[in-house]
Amino acid sequence: MAVPPLNRKLLAILAADMVGYSKAMEADEGGTIARLRTIRAELTDPTIARHHGRIVKLMGDGALVAFDSVVDAVGCAAEIQNTVAARNAGLPEPERIVFRIGINLGDVALVDGDVYGDGVNVAARLEQLAEPAGVMVSGTAYDHLQGKLDWPLDFAGEQQVKNISRPVRMYRLRLDGKRARRPLLGMMPRWTRTAAAAIVALALAGGGTWWFFQPVPLGTKPSVAVLPFNNYGGDEATGRLADGLTEDIITDLARFPELEVVARNSTEVYKGKPVDARQVASALHVGFVLEGSIQRQNGRVRVTAQLIDAQTGNHLWSDRWDRPAEDVFAVQTEIAEQVTNRLGGGVGLIQTAGRAAAKRKRPENLNAYDYYLLGTEKIEKITIADEEEAIALLNRAVELDPGLARAWVELYHAHVILAGFGINPESEIKAAADVAERAVRLDPSDAEAHAVFGMSLSHKGDNARAKAELDTALRLAPGSSEILTFYTGYAARFGEPERGAQMVDQVMRLDPNYPMWTSNFFAPAYFMAGRYEDALKMLERMTPNNYDKWKWVVLSSSLAALGRMDEANASVRETLKQHPDMTVESMINEVGLSTKERSRFIETMPLAGFPACAKPEALAKLAKPVRLPACEAGQAQPLGQP
Repeated sequence: MAVPPLNRKLLAILAADMVGYSKAMEADEGGTIARLRTIRAELTDPTIARHHGRIVKLMGDGALVAFDSVVDAVGCAAEIQNTVAARNAGLPEPERIVFRIGINLGDVALVDGDVYGDGVNVAARLEQLAEPAGVMVSGTAYDHLQGKLDWPLDFAGEQQVKNISRPVRMYRLRLDGKRARRPLLGMMPRWTRTAAAAIVALALAGGGTWWFFQPVPLGTKPSVAVLPFNNYGGDEATGRLADGLTEDIITDLARFPELEVVARNSTEVYKGKPVDARQVASALHVGFVLEGSIQRQNGRVRVTAQLIDAQTGNHLWSDRWDRPAEDVFAVQTEIAEQVTNRLGGGVGLIQTAGRAAAKRKRPENLNAYDYYLLGTEKIEKITIADEEEAIALLNRAVELDPGLARAWVELYHAHVILAGFGINPESEIKAAADVAERAVRLDPSDAEAHAVFGMSLSHKGDNARAKAELDTALRLAPGSSEILTFYTGYAARFGEPERGAQMVDQVMRLDPNYPMWTSNFFAPAYFMAGRYEDALKMLERMTPNNYDKWKWVVLSSSLAALGRMDEANASVRETLKQHPDMTVESMINEVGLSTKERSRFIETMPLAGFPACAKPEALAKLAKPVRLPACEAGQAQPLGQP
């Protein structure tokens, strides 16, 4: 018997869920159902009707809705999220209803009034990646929305999502960054509609998100994206050199307070691809794009670079350098200076003194730089074996070029990570302190050198000087997502946990494709601010092989604070296998902890099931151990003292 052909249509698919639905139902089933019904009757259903939608079916905390156009779908989603946010502002936390929404434009099959296919599946995955109260839009939907919305869309990278073979390009709807005040749909001509229908799927899924912030618009500063330099040599060494040159130009540009610079991880998605500078600028919301290439042959290096005005597509400046290979670092500095001068427009945005202070000391040995690049690649993998290999590579770099400050900086990171894994912690922390001090002495203008020196001071308990050094790093490179990342891990130590979490949000705005290693800082920062679901989402980007004792404690304690006791207890058992001496008292006696950090551990670790009291032999190593009241009295020092 022949199977009749499916009825297929190209539809804009919008998927969403209620955040924390299962937990809300467990806490107050009747109240949650009543609140959802009220929101449907008073808010979502009328909004859907105004945007020409029709409800296909209901699913517990969600629904399927069809619209006339993708523009109507996005307008409906934005209105729902903004109206719900305004409603929540007047309600106590337990009574608030928060949704996530994802939108995709794709081909779907219509069967008995329902919809099936990848078009629906992609939308559902986007919803899961959206932030609470946010909207995530696919690349196909984005392509049909340009010029038709008052809400900007921020590029959020490409993700490999479950059950979808191809990477999905994603954009985040900036609900708080309208470019115009006029109502969207009241001014939108009907002829702009490009899709037959859109579907809203409020799926039965709760929990956290990948992005936990509402992006803020870029300011009035000139903004620039540096695309990965093309490698025309083809060999791995030239490829590493191209990557290093790209990163160093971004770093140098970020030192100028007059500029907004997009982080490398957000431009890395364009590596090796033919791109249109204006499309890149639109996706990343920048005014200028810098692109270039590098070729190394017979001991010489040729670098080309050009600066493009994204509004017009005009080439504002281009240049080419043909130099001995060892001069590539001079070329890097020259490119950064020329770009900043162009963007400054000759009106004094970058003064001579600021330019001189922002320059980085250039390494003199290309072979050393290759070892440095290889070492940094290993560090970011955060495993014991990779950190040990990174140290070997970086030591080779500084043997060849003892003045290479950035290699000493990276050695600090590798030594600290090994110490966190429990590998010779005392000697590794001492080695980290030594290389950090050497880095800042070699190059006082290097922001990251000040950052690692500050972190090393914190490990010694000198938080006043540590904060001063990290503040210096921020002053030298206020637009650097990397420097902000380092600060997030120490804000709680300075008594500012909320600031630390806010800085994580800021980093993710500057760098939507933030790398895995940043979770090493972001998870504890969110934990110390009491944002436990966000902390868990950060840890999900890592594997247990990446966890040091701090991450195990953050994981276990966050699960317990959220009431996920079975998972918390299992995590504690695994932690104690890795770190058998772990107790609440051992954590609160870590050097340099602030009162707020100790309080967070005391509040959450017992819930997870960690042993409370340290062993006498452990306490004997401490000059003034901080004790829990329930543990041995002895010469107990009051909690909260440094």
